[in-house]
Amino acid sequence: MPASGGHYTLSNQHLCAGKYDLQIIDKEINPFVDKWEEEGQFPAHKVFKILGQAGFLGVDKPTEYGGMGLDFSYNIAVAEELGNIRCGGIPMAIGVQTGMATPALTRFGSDELKKQFLVPTIAGDFVACLGISETGAGSDVANIKTTAVRKGDEYVINGGKMWITSGSQADWMCLLANTSEGPPHQNKSLICLPMNLPGIHVAKKIDKLGMRSSDTAQIFFEDVRVPCKNLIGEEGNGFTYQMLQFQEERLWGVASALTPLETIIQETIDYTRQRKVFGRPVLHNQTVHFRLAELAAEVELLRSLLHRAVALYVEGNDVTKFASMAKLKAGRLTREVTDSCLQFWGGMGFTNEVLVSRLYRDLRLMSIGGGSDETMLSIICKYMDILPRK
Repeated sequence: MPASGGHYTLSNQHLCAGKYDLQIIDKEINPFVDKWEEEGQFPAHKVFKILGQAGFLGVDKPTEYGGMGLDFSYNIAVAEELGNIRCGGIPMAIGVQTGMATPALTRFGSDELKKQFLVPTIAGDFVACLGISETGAGSDVANIKTTAVRKGDEYVINGGKMWITSGSQADWMCLLANTSEGPPHQNKSLICLPMNLPGIHVAKKIDKLGMRSSDTAQIFFEDVRVPCKNLIGEEGNGFTYQMLQFQEERLWGVASALTPLETIIQETIDYTRQRKVFGRPVLHNQTVHFRLAELAAEVELLRSLLHRAVALYVEGNDVTKFASMAKLKAGRLTREVTDSCLQFWGGMGFTNEVLVSRLYRDLRLMSIGGGSDETMLSIICKYMDILPRK
């Protein structure tokens, strides 16, 4: 695996001579993050075009469609670097673009579909979203109700999706819908759905606790007609395709959290070193510096688990168990680190003026999105053969 001293870095991987300019984050994103957080949305088309031109959006995608043709470990390297963005919402939206809306299309889509949707998505000309979750079906993917009924050479789509990242700006959606009346794990299909079709209604942009610079939408479909050729792979295999994609999504999510956690710990060290209480730096209290050391050790343990899982995945192994373990640990550790560090910032930590408070809100989603902690535990138990059978 491409690593150096236990860390992925873009610079030592030589992804592309001169193309991976890490100053993109410092020049094109971080100076505007506070503004985008206040506005509740970042300009996805503008930012993604910059990232697309630099190669960030197609690292592990085939070269014939504009990607770089590298293995998945390089995508994880990018995820870690994107953690230098000083909010959670923008990296999350990039993750949807690169590792959630496009893997199934890349693996199973027709050449025509890839040219129509994948090529402009990798280039940053299209913003993509993933249409899986519904009001009554978040982690319970099998329970979705949206239907796509075949009529002639078209699917007619009815239903709705909830919590859709980039939903109000997206050009197309990778939609999971029921295409038959069969068993719930065999009746679903993935469809490339252009978002400008009649009958698609973006009902509202959801006001969220965190991830505020990433727009999240509720979307309804009313007799939306899409060509049957927009089907990804085979009809009825959508659930299976989505489950395969979850391995990459969850590993990407873990990777994207590592740098923010390190940043929070370091900024807390810097602040508690200069902040004095009762005549001495807060950092000099043993409970503070011991706790920060403990949290740093936990982050390194999480990184090691991630690297092991990615190495196995690149070799072609099923890493569902390890990906679920890493996702579970990341969700809990992000809460632990942000809560502990915020406490050491005192009253300042309860303001919107410091990064720790933003990430306290943003990273709380790690235990919910992409499969809840409880879902991860069920998957782990299944692989351990200790989950009660129905």
